[in-house]
Amino acid sequence: MALGGADVLGKLGSRTTIEQAAPTVTTVAPGSASASLATPGASGALSDIEIYRRDAPGVVQITATSTTTAPADPFGFFGPQTTTSQALGSGFVIDKAGHIVTNYHVIAGAQKIQVSFSGQDAIRATVVGKDATTDLAVLKIDAQARSFTPLPLGDSSTVQVGAPVVAIGNPFGLTRTLTAGVVSAVQRTISSPDQQREDAIQTDASINHGNSGGPLIDDHGDVIGVTSQISTGNTGEQGNVGIGFAIPSNTVRTVAAQLISTGKALHAYLGVGTFGITARLARIFNLPVRSGLLVEQVSKGSAAAKAGLRPGTTGVVVQGMTYEVGGDIIASVDGKAVTNPDELLEVISSHQPGDRLSLRIYRDGKTKTVKVTLGNRPETGS
Repeated sequence: MALGGADVLGKLGSRTTIEQAAPTVTTVAPGSASASLATPGASGALSDIEIYRRDAPGVVQITATSTTTAPADPFGFFGPQTTTSQALGSGFVIDKAGHIVTNYHVIAGAQKIQVSFSGQDAIRATVVGKDATTDLAVLKIDAQARSFTPLPLGDSSTVQVGAPVVAIGNPFGLTRTLTAGVVSAVQRTISSPDQQREDAIQTDASINHGNSGGPLIDDHGDVIGVTSQISTGNTGEQGNVGIGFAIPSNTVRTVAAQLISTGKALHAYLGVGTFGITARLARIFNLPVRSGLLVEQVSKGSAAAKAGLRPGTTGVVVQGMTYEVGGDIIASVDGKAVTNPDELLEVISSHQPGDRLSLRIYRDGKTKTVKVTLGNRPETGS
């Protein structure tokens, strides 16, 4: 896709939807603040009624307030103008310490964040950490531990197409609304500000504006994803059309642990811009291979730059597209052939910062092996 273009993506809060790329971080050691993150529940399917009774108390409504000030009119007709806006979203409790998971795009840029359990209360929340790359954030509220109902995180790697799911959230501010459906697909591709991921869960459970950050729950009552986006196809409508996407719970578990421990999440980073070589392009550019990735750009200070990878040096236009040629060609990573940028991203995303990879490249028509130590992806957003 990435879902057919940005114009078909609906944001579920009232901010621009930010999709996410696969994380490559590790959970923190037992005994840390994240050690109490909820774990999968017992076996045995529950009815929707039972799931709601069990999990709804742990779902919250989030109100994020932002204030912006426009400069004064240079002609002196009016002074600085202050505008206040609010984003409504959802979230859910993950431990007795008062940590709450939601989407990054729900709270991005907010000066004030409030959490409501019943629709009547409003508790001030602080941001523990946020990660634009995965569109996840962790908040914390101070309240009596006995008032928290942590939702258990399931294993999203076991999710199967056709499995029943429910979403609980606050669409259009309607507190703790339950909708039901099935897992429509897995391994869906969605976009983030700086890369794509291929592990999103698709569902036909109705999700709308305000559902962002809420849980997608399986028939055991375990959270298997965080509802984050909808696709509206080419209808131009903003409401639900039965195509929604959730961030997998395994990503949530890993990133939340990192955010609680350090306030940030780490993502492996190579630092190259590439395009996939086709037989036609190989013929036009007289390349020594018929597939692989031609390196167009190498980011300054990145792992690729430190390893000495060379970017293209000459711009060539082919049918309106400009290609930077003359750089290295990446044929494989750790013995795995890569034929398009997504395949390279998938390999990099399966590693952690500090991991060493072996790249087989072509340079000046000859093969060469380059060792690369992956870095940490630069932060995007604030």
